[in-house]
Amino acid sequence: MNVNRGLEPGKYFRESMLRSGNMIRMPDLRVKAPQRSFLPRSISSGLPFSTSKLAELNQCEQAPIQGETKRCVSSVEGMIDFATSILGHDIQLHSTESVEGSKREILIGRVKRLEGSKSSAPVACHETIFPYMVYYCHTFPTLRIYEADILDPMSKAKINHGIALCHMDTSIWSPNHVAFLALGSSPGQIEACHCVFGDYGVWTRTN
Repeated sequence: MNVNRGLEPGKYFRESMLRSGNMIRMPDLRVKAPQRSFLPRSISSGLPFSTSKLAELNQCEQAPIQGETKRCVSSVEGMIDFATSILGHDIQLHSTESVEGSKREILIGRVKRLEGSKSSAPVACHETIFPYMVYYCHTFPTLRIYEADILDPMSKAKINHGIALCHMDTSIWSPNHVAFLALGSSPGQIEACHCVFGDYGVWTRTN
């Protein structure tokens, strides 16, 4: 794998690397965004996402890309409303359990594709840049979600339980996307996977 200097090792990887017994480099799993809180829904529902001063930072103002369904939410209720509008009311939230294994080599244990992501495209939600807590939630029909035990390479003891998201269609991504710089490829030639951790969560239908 060709990983360019200046890019965080392990941030992006190929689906084929998600195999029991493989050694991979974990990225930094610690949340780097500043501490913020959701506002009460009664307040946040009256605040617009669009501002002239934040337009260049705000993913919420950008048009959906091909195949994407998205919504920016500023409350837990808003996040659940969007997830259930896509998946129905029987849903489950997934994320990596802890930051154990950050920035070092780990051994992959048991790997399983989440069944709830096979029947319907999962909904991924992550923080976006905004003065208060706002989550960018979106879904693509070509996402695959995996869960894996994360083991210590020496003791083989389980130290974490991870969730990984694979974008199977990268044909409309920018050629300058960091995934291609890290993996040495170009749009539509490979899939790109990354860990789901910290401020990132994925909703699927319950099995």
